[in-house]
Amino acid sequence: MKYLKNRDDAKDAVMQIFEKLITELRQQEIKQFRSWLYVITKNYCLMQLRSQKTTDRHINNYKIDHVRSVESTMEMHPIDEVNAENDLLLKECIENLNDEQKNCIRLFYFENKCYREIAESLKIDEKNVKSHLQNGKRNLKICLEKRNETGKKTY
Repeated sequence: MKYLKNRDDAKDAVMQIFEKLITELRQQEIKQFRSWLYVITKNYCLMQLRSQKTTDRHINNYKIDHVRSVESTMEMHPIDEVNAENDLLLKECIENLNDEQKNCIRLFYFENKCYREIAESLKIDEKNVKSHLQNGKRNLKICLEKRNETGKKTY
């Protein structure tokens, strides 16, 4: 309890340490059992705390990455600002995308699906959805810029 601060975690630790004792006692000659048991227990608890910190850090990093990946600002949603004048131009550029990018763009921007929903409906990994969206947006930007250079207005 001193290290783990949680009764259930402490109970689990006791069980794990007891199992470790069974194997360790057979392999080592222990002269001072009490101090040896203290060191084993202390090291086990410290390793658990270190492991928990690592897990917490990974979870926090995932949450931060997930928030960043949820594109909610207007600069991340260039399609939302398209007016009727440019609607046809945008549709033409979307049609020029490959099928994966086209499907992801339509589901994300026009049907307001999240990455998970898109991944499930297209039967692909969420990382691939993100990649298709990023590549699709880049390709749309290039297409729209090329059209703009030829004299057509874009947003």
